[in-house]
Amino acid sequence: MSDLSPASRLEAGHPRRPRAKTVSFFEFWPGFVFYAPVVVFWIFQALRHRSLTLPALTNPRIEAGGICGESKNDILDLAGPEARRFIAPYVGITTQAHASPADLTMAEAAMAQAGLTYPLVAKPDMSCNGTGVRLVANSTELARYLAEFPRVTRLQLQTLVADEGEAGIFYIREPGAAQGRITSITLKYAPIVVGDGQSRIRDLIAADARLNAVSALLLEKLGTGAARVPEPGERVRLVFVGNHCRGSTFRDGRHLITPALSARIDAIARDIPDFHFGRFDLRYASTNALRRGEAFRIIEVNGAGSEATHIWDPETSITEAYRTQFFHYGAAFRIGATLRAHGTPRYGAWRLFRAWRRQKALMALYPSND
Repeated sequence: MSDLSPASRLEAGHPRRPRAKTVSFFEFWPGFVFYAPVVVFWIFQALRHRSLTLPALTNPRIEAGGICGESKNDILDLAGPEARRFIAPYVGITTQAHASPADLTMAEAAMAQAGLTYPLVAKPDMSCNGTGVRLVANSTELARYLAEFPRVTRLQLQTLVADEGEAGIFYIREPGAAQGRITSITLKYAPIVVGDGQSRIRDLIAADARLNAVSALLLEKLGTGAARVPEPGERVRLVFVGNHCRGSTFRDGRHLITPALSARIDAIARDIPDFHFGRFDLRYASTNALRRGEAFRIIEVNGAGSEATHIWDPETSITEAYRTQFFHYGAAFRIGATLRAHGTPRYGAWRLFRAWRRQKALMALYPSND
């Protein structure tokens, strides 16, 4: 139960305060430029530990430790009763060999068995960065999504968590340690404009410093919808997927770390067998409730391929960003080395390459995201 009324929930969940920067100078660098030092660091660690793929051992029950090629459904299926209390209900299905109305019949039967109702979120079972994720309001929209989805390919249907607050919480536990710890919290702010009854959506975007800085991303997605004039006071969420590459703003939320929240996340993580390193993406009712470790729902669990996303806060310096990256990837190698010493089988480079290639090929076929 939220400790706030619906009208005040958004503001409490997303405290707004003046910021000097709307976009960090490295936020939209090409990936090969920003991650070049990370690649060099990875190679250094690989030479030091005599393994290029050691982080793939961090979470032994997850394919490649969660670097790539992992199944969203399989990860959530690992959760025990304590962790499941905080996971948004979901069901995994596989499209049939040929697109037909039978896909929808099968999907809705699975929904009924899992207790899911519309609206819900449809997402690929294997993907990253929000690719292929779409909000589905009714059977017509689900049928359209399924028709666009690759054949004989798994996906996930998950209940829509209505809470406005969205966060990513990074967790690390050294093998054998009594407890793990939260190393990062990122608060995610979806791009939203508020109508005045006169301005087009594209004009409202241009009038907002942050949104104008990412307008190319937003306008391409909105298409002709950017010409609509929202009613006075109407809140228009411009994208559904909470990804900074798609226009959302990320803020460093590490000030929300409390003993209560740390204990809750640790209990959840320990109820996922052999989970040592990764990020919980969740929606929450309010920051006060989140501090208490209450009133949130996990929508996804990511493994060794995830990052501490608070580095994309416009206020974060590039020095801090790389320090954070090196710390986390260093921990991944260290955990992998410990597990290797305790008998966890190696994960070969060719096997990892095949998993990455399969994921990349599938992502090119997914429906467009919201």
